[in-house]
Amino acid sequence: MNRFANKTILVTGGSSGIGLAAAQAYAAEGARVVITGRNPAALEHARSSLGAAAVAVRNDAGSIASAKELAHTLSTQGIKLDAVFLNAGVAKFAPLDAVDEDLWDLTFNTNVKGPYFQLQALAPLLNRGASIVINGSINAHLGMPSSSVYAASKAAVISLAKTLSAELLPAGVRVNVVSPGPVETPLYGKLGLDPATLEATAAQIQSQVPLGRFGKAAEIASTVLHLSSPESAFIVGTEIITDGGMSQL
Repeated sequence: MNRFANKTILVTGGSSGIGLAAAQAYAAEGARVVITGRNPAALEHARSSLGAAAVAVRNDAGSIASAKELAHTLSTQGIKLDAVFLNAGVAKFAPLDAVDEDLWDLTFNTNVKGPYFQLQALAPLLNRGASIVINGSINAHLGMPSSSVYAASKAAVISLAKTLSAELLPAGVRVNVVSPGPVETPLYGKLGLDPATLEATAAQIQSQVPLGRFGKAAEIASTVLHLSSPESAFIVGTEIITDGGMSQL
């Protein structure tokens, strides 16, 4: 298929994990891809896998100033967007008695405030018919211990998909959410857990997945592309859960 020929797509947090898998899938179907991230070396490595027309922009996903700067950069290059995958995020797990204001602020700045103001800044650059996909999480639906702050941040963006869909529909823009379950990505190494705890946590999580395994980034990317394409034109303000049955069975 070549669903995204002559389309320009922005993927935030596109230098690794689900973001990179989605960016590569968009590029494979003909899109010109713009990716953001914080690590210049990782960004350049990712950009080189996306074709000669790809653009990589260093960006702090939790900063309003950075959101405006990204929109300005794209505008000055004459770039208009046909889809945006708001993927950049952070996952730090901690029990209630260990949560501090820094963890709260980092999580909500990156996972909620950042995507909200990034979309606000990008709105003038969206072509009619554009699709916005927000990366949620099944943690918003589960009572997983130590995930309270992260889960609350993801519940917030799932709610935003509904209200922002209603606001943006007159401009012909759809907003939807993909909510992955446990996925094999580098994010699991950034949870703030020591190796032994991380291994035990991963094993415990995997045991709850009916399919008996973690998902693959490419499997989530395929849902992102579906929500970005004309074939999903009747899907608006919706969350698609991709979790191997973890929250369903």
